Amino acid sequence: MESAYVIVGASLAGAKAAETLREEGFEGPVVLIGDEQERPYERPPLSKGYLMGKTAREKIHVHSPEWYKEHSIDLRLGTTVTAVDLAAHRVTLADGSSIGFGRLLLTTGASPRRLQVPGADRENVCYLRRVEDSDRIQAFLRPGARVAVIGAGWIGMETASAAREAGCEVTVLGRSELPLLGALGREAARVFADLHRDHGVELRFGVQVTEITEHGVRLGDGTLVEADAVIVGIGVTPNTRLAAAAGLRVDNGVLTDQHLQSSHPDVFAAGDVVNAFHPLYDRPIRVEHWANALHQPRTAARSMLGEEAVHDRVPYFFTDQYELGMEYTGYIEPGGYDRVVFRGDVPGREFIAFWLSRDRVLAGMNVNIWDVTDAIRDLVRSGRPVDPDALADPDTPLDRTGRPQQG
Repeated sequence: MESAYVIVGASLAGAKAAETLREEGFEGPVVLIGDEQERPYERPPLSKGYLMGKTAREKIHVHSPEWYKEHSIDLRLGTTVTAVDLAAHRVTLADGSSIGFGRLLLTTGASPRRLQVPGADRENVCYLRRVEDSDRIQAFLRPGARVAVIGAGWIGMETASAAREAGCEVTVLGRSELPLLGALGREAARVFADLHRDHGVELRFGVQVTEITEHGVRLGDGTLVEADAVIVGIGVTPNTRLAAAAGLRVDNGVLTDQHLQSSHPDVFAAGDVVNAFHPLYDRPIRVEHWANALHQPRTAARSMLGEEAVHDRVPYFFTDQYELGMEYTGYIEPGGYDRVVFRGDVPGREFIAFWLSRDRVLAGMNVNIWDVTDAIRDLVRSGRPVDPDALADPDTPLDRTGRPQQG
C-alpha cells in the first residue's frame, strides 16, 4: 500500500492541499485531520457576512460533505494530533493511535492571543477564530447592546463594524494612536479612524486594559468602559507546537523554503503557520491572510509530489467595513516605507494609496475602486521606480507611471 499523504489542519489550507493532490493525479491515501467538528471552511466571513447574518453557514464551507467521499479523502474531524515522529514517519493522535505518512503537510494555522488581565475568563469575553466563536459573538449583537472591542487591528475593526451595523453601542480600545497603525501607517490609518467615528463608534486610543469586571472594561487610569460583551482582537500566534516538538526549524512560524518544504525533506507547511522564504523579498515572511491560505497549499501539494513549484505570489488581503470595501496588495513592515501617495478622493473614500520606498511601490490599497489589483501587483513586482506625480494623477494609467529610462 502506498504511503499516505497526511495533512494536519482541516482548514481552508488543508482542504485546498487535498484538492490539489487529487487534481495533480495523486492516487494514494490522503488523510486530512482537524480538531474542529466542522468540515473545512473559510474564515473571512466569520468577521464579515456570517457574523452579520448575511451569509448562510453552508456558504462558508470549502467543499460539500460528498466531495471528500467522491475524492477518497479520509477526513477526520474532532481529531487532535499530539505528536509527530519524523524518524518513524508517523503522527500520533489523542486517542493513542497513529498514522504513518510518506509526506506530511502542516496547516495548523494560528490561535488568538489571550488577554492576560483579571476577569479575562468571564463568560462575556469573546475571541474570534472559529465558526462557534462567530456564533457566540453574534448572540451579543443586538440593538442597544454595549460592546467593547479590545484591539484595533483587522479583526477588531471588522467586528466593531458588524456590531455597529447591528445597532450596538461600540467602543474600540487600542494602545496605539490610530486603528490599524502597524499595518497601514499613520496616513492611511486615519481613513479608518474617520470611517468608524462617522458611524458612531467611540475610539479610545493610547489606553491600557487592566481588568474585565462584571460591568465592563477597566482601564489603567481607573475609567470603566461599560460593556455587555467584550471582543478581544489583539493578534494571533502561529500554532507551531507540533513542529517545534518534532525538531523542525521554527521562528515566527514553521520555517520553509520557497517550495514550502520545511527543514525535513518530507514535511511541508502552508497558511498562517508558515514563515516561508519569498523570492520577491529575498527572505522569509509570514502572512496571516485568506489569500495565503488559498494559494500556498497548491504550491505545497505540488512540491509534495516532487514538482518544482514555487510560492512567489504578491501578498493580498481585503476588508469590508460599512460601505467601505478595500483590497491591499503588497507587503511592508511597520515603518518600512518613506512616503504614501494618494490617487483619487480620500475624503470621499474612493481612492488608491501607494506605499513607496525610494520611489518604488511596495504596496497599494484600493478603496471602493475595483479592477486595479493586477496593475498594482505589477507595480509591486516590477520594482521599477515610478514618478510619484504620475502615480497620484487619476488620468495617468498605472502602467504608465514609471520614470523614463535613462540613457
